[in-house]
Amino acid sequence: MTISRNEHTIAASCEITGRGYWSGRNVRVCIEPASAGTGIQLVRADLPGMPECPASVDFRQNAALRTNLVHGRASFQMVEHLLAALAAMEIDNCVVTVDGEELPGLDGSSAAYVEALRNAGLIVQASAKKRLVVTETTRIEDQGSWIEASPSLDGRAYFEYRLSFDDSTPILPQTFGFHLTPYQFIREVSKARTFVTESQAAQIRSSGLASHVTNQELLVIGLNGPIDNTLHYANECARHKTLDLIGDLALAGLDLVGRFISYRGGHNLNGKMAKRLAEMAKSQSQELLEKTNWRRIA
Repeated sequence: MTISRNEHTIAASCEITGRGYWSGRNVRVCIEPASAGTGIQLVRADLPGMPECPASVDFRQNAALRTNLVHGRASFQMVEHLLAALAAMEIDNCVVTVDGEELPGLDGSSAAYVEALRNAGLIVQASAKKRLVVTETTRIEDQGSWIEASPSLDGRAYFEYRLSFDDSTPILPQTFGFHLTPYQFIREVSKARTFVTESQAAQIRSSGLASHVTNQELLVIGLNGPIDNTLHYANECARHKTLDLIGDLALAGLDLVGRFISYRGGHNLNGKMAKRLAEMAKSQSQELLEKTNWRRIA
């Protein structure tokens, strides 16, 4: 693990409001500056004592179609779009106060978070940001899906998603990959939205969930393409999966240098890789400490 840049926080507070996809409840998200070394701290303003939860893979909880964090009484649902925006915009330290359990669905992308963070501005802090340089290939597989982290030849972070559903779905196979920078994320990924097939949307709504969500707030794909909507990108589905990948791997708490490729993966596989990356960083830190101590003894 090496040092790449100094940590950042935002220059001013910013707010985002909207309704949760699953709960339908209005929620307010306030992002405030924080001192170096704080990390991303999530706070439940609606609960007694305002309990907190760090945005860390240690507190990740498995859930269908989203990433949740739980620490004691503090529970946060669907955090991946916020975390993708913070990671891509290189915001390392901030306090995110939420007055509900589920973060707002907005239009299903990270665009609103990115716009708020851009308007808030950025401050460079004194502490160095830790990063993990992937030095060997590691792969996690699960029932025909996989996610792989491998060394980068150019010292940058590359993210790619390869989407391929079963023949019965109207969503055709598609791939998207890019080198992550704030500018490229804003331009190529931030507006890519959450998507479901028409049959999936009907099943979710019939179960009593997301009944308030319109086809303009969720990208619903039918046999002839998006229903009551238009694509932002020809391969928007693959781009959104790449967005999720960035947000989920951000739970490792590091700048990442390597190639991160997912084939048919989802939040569960992403979470497993985030945990492995965090373990790799700890192992590299321990090896560096042992080498330093050995030199001192020698």
